[in-house]
Amino acid sequence: MERVTTSAIEPVRQRWTDYLELLKPITWFPPMWAFGCGLVASGQPLDERWPLILAGIALAGPLICGTSQVVNDWFDRHVDALNEPGRPIPSGRVPGRRGLYFAIIWTSVSVAVAIMLGPVVAVAGILGLIFAWAYSAPPFRLKQNGWWGNAAVGVCYEGLPWFTAAAVAANALPSYYTIWLAVLYSIGAHGIMTLNDFKAIKGDTEMGVLSLPVQLGAKRAAVLACWVMAIPQVLVVALLFYWGDVIAAGVVALMLITQVALMIRLLKDPEKLAPWYNATGVTLYVLGMLVSAFAVRGILNP
Repeated sequence: MERVTTSAIEPVRQRWTDYLELLKPITWFPPMWAFGCGLVASGQPLDERWPLILAGIALAGPLICGTSQVVNDWFDRHVDALNEPGRPIPSGRVPGRRGLYFAIIWTSVSVAVAIMLGPVVAVAGILGLIFAWAYSAPPFRLKQNGWWGNAAVGVCYEGLPWFTAAAVAANALPSYYTIWLAVLYSIGAHGIMTLNDFKAIKGDTEMGVLSLPVQLGAKRAAVLACWVMAIPQVLVVALLFYWGDVIAAGVVALMLITQVALMIRLLKDPEKLAPWYNATGVTLYVLGMLVSAFAVRGILNP
């Protein structure tokens, strides 16, 4: 029998890793975390629904979020050829129009999985895919303006996965508790995305991308981001208190107070400290999401 050499196998392995690179697995965490929060907040027993839950996790992360990354790389290929030529598409590792075909195929798979999970999830999943394409693709290309682009990402990364998970778990429209939390944390995510734009101020300015740091300047954009992150959390605290979970309200309030202290330092030099805040303040933000989700679970199952 003829022996297969490593050099003969390597091209296949390389193509596989190139397409995985397009999907950017590191970006799957935020929607998968939000999906987990939605599962918790659903109040439903999960032990007999694991196949549907795993399909939902795949939909939130590898499928819809992955689709958004492939679409973004395809429509940014000319910019990446200048700024990041080593990426799969501009480098030629994913040649021709294969990046576009991959985006279409991954979108189709995502739609099929969303439909399989029921009508509520189908609507939410298709809406997320519409946002994913509108964010990067003309004629909308929402990413060109920080107001619209950050809103689309906030909805897709936080609100829709949370809503979808609760719908999967309950096999019905989620409770109004879940809807309130999904909406508020989506709004707060707009501020997180604004801070994320600080790393690309120079490139965005040169390429005409109107991120909020470009439009408003670094200091004003940072102040806006802090308010946008803080106000929804104030409302979450108020709702948790109103719904009767004083302990959860206190925990989220304590996390918010800590974030405000970190924000004061952030505003001293937002361009330099935005990555530091993403590692500290944003971590507290997402932990507050989970605390809120457990609070709702307790409210639904007293």
